[in-house]
Amino acid sequence: MRIDVVDNHGQFTHLEGRVLRDIGVETETIDNETPPEEIDADGLVLSGGPDMDRAGRCGEYLDLDVPVLGICLGMQVIADELGGSVGNGEYGGYADVTVEIVAEEDHLVGSLAPETRVWASHADEVTELPEGFERTARSDVCGIEAMSDPDRALYGVQWHPEVAHTEAGEEVFENFRSVCETR
Repeated sequence: MRIDVVDNHGQFTHLEGRVLRDIGVETETIDNETPPEEIDADGLVLSGGPDMDRAGRCGEYLDLDVPVLGICLGMQVIADELGGSVGNGEYGGYADVTVEIVAEEDHLVGSLAPETRVWASHADEVTELPEGFERTARSDVCGIEAMSDPDRALYGVQWHPEVAHTEAGEEVFENFRSVCETR
């Protein structure tokens, strides 16, 4: 089992790899300009980052037919590439947020129901879901905190599950590993 982390120049990218290693997953952090044909992984994590314009080839990775977990900017890239919308959030900086899980059957975040505390930035956020996606979590500061398209095994969370401030972050990675193992 190998899940690679795609580096979108975020400040927490190295922590995503560490959490994956901690739960027993082989992982490598790869540059977001890596040609898709050079990627040999059972799943991908699209890391957070500062700017959609610096997301490299992330959109191409959605066609690799492996499960993808987008974190913050990674989620926004998935939405943008597949016809959703991304806009400015009403709440800018990082904050501790209570997230309500609205899809208890969801493979990625359903086990966190009914709610969880997370560390998130809302400078930008998904404002409209792409076709085929379901909203799986919301909060008082963001209408779409998480999204899921289980048919294509594409998932996104606005928050950072890799940081210590997030209550059940490791569980998100464990759930994603399970998705990758059963795909």
